Amino acid sequence: MTAERRSTLEDVARLAGVSLGSASRALSMPEQVKPATLEKVRHAVSQLGYVRNGAAQALASRRTRTVATIYPTLSNPIFSVAIHELQQTLWKFGYQLLVASHEYKPEREIELLRTIVERGVDALVLVGTDHSSEVFELARQYALPYVMTWSIDGSHYPHCVGFSYYDAAFELASLVVKTGHKRIALCNGFEQTNERARARAAGTRAALKAAGLSLDAELVTEQPFNFEGGREAVRIFLSQPVPPTMLICGTDLQAIGAIDECRRRGIRVPEDLSITGFDDIEHAAIVVPPLTTVKVPTEQIGVLAAHRVVALLEGKAVQAAQPLETRVIVRESLAAPKPVQPGQEWHAAQTRSKTPVGSPST
Repeated sequence: MTAERRSTLEDVARLAGVSLGSASRALSMPEQVKPATLEKVRHAVSQLGYVRNGAAQALASRRTRTVATIYPTLSNPIFSVAIHELQQTLWKFGYQLLVASHEYKPEREIELLRTIVERGVDALVLVGTDHSSEVFELARQYALPYVMTWSIDGSHYPHCVGFSYYDAAFELASLVVKTGHKRIALCNGFEQTNERARARAAGTRAALKAAGLSLDAELVTEQPFNFEGGREAVRIFLSQPVPPTMLICGTDLQAIGAIDECRRRGIRVPEDLSITGFDDIEHAAIVVPPLTTVKVPTEQIGVLAAHRVVALLEGKAVQAAQPLETRVIVRESLAAPKPVQPGQEWHAAQTRSKTPVGSPST
């Protein structure tokens, strides 16, 4: 049995009544084609079921029109939103987006990158500034332009589209201090391979130091950036003889997990423990109580990263990226600590924390 012949670009051009060059431009650079021509070509593609031969196109042009991005995780809503904006913006320029994640295992990033490069991409969008030398060397060897996103801390690379986690954390912690808290705990991410976590911790410490306070070692824990990470932080800090009155979390996911653990243990937020997050995901405003957090430019990062990486690919001159703005969003999860005798309020709270999960709180 003879296989049915696949439609070619020449077939599309013939059916649409346009030149081969016009048909090619309509598929690869639709913004440069007249609307009437574009409609004819798209109609012909639909009728013929034509699919471009990507491998042949890449060999001919030495371009795949594909950009790859490697994210720490796809489970954090802020990353999902940024990837969506990155993809939508790249589409407008005629580029596709390839997405991978290493789930906060940086040692896997170079493995993912090698696989991606083997398949063929034109450029990279990376998250953060903390990457192994192998990542940068591979990008250099294959002449891959790259943009780093989210963080600008610890780097002078001109194509960093993001904000200062240090400054954002400093602003949040300064507000916490002004609220009256002195015994402050931090639930952070793993700092060793994450400059964003390190900058958050440094900004928090600096704000406390400026107020004559310190971030005690027993009040810092490194946890995964998820609900369970926040729950575990509450378990750790509530077991201490003198628990904190304030818990600063590295992400909203951790903070929401912490609020949930407090609810399960009968700990009132913010009366017994104030909690803050970071990111301002959609759930931050609807959790009970609504979460005080830092609003970050999630959508803007995706859009600007796409514009910058396309400009680099097309050889356009671009100025060094400027830091994006963040702001603290104050909601009900943050309040002044209650003026009680040392240990009294928390003695009652710790008693309630022993109530089995699912039992009525006292």
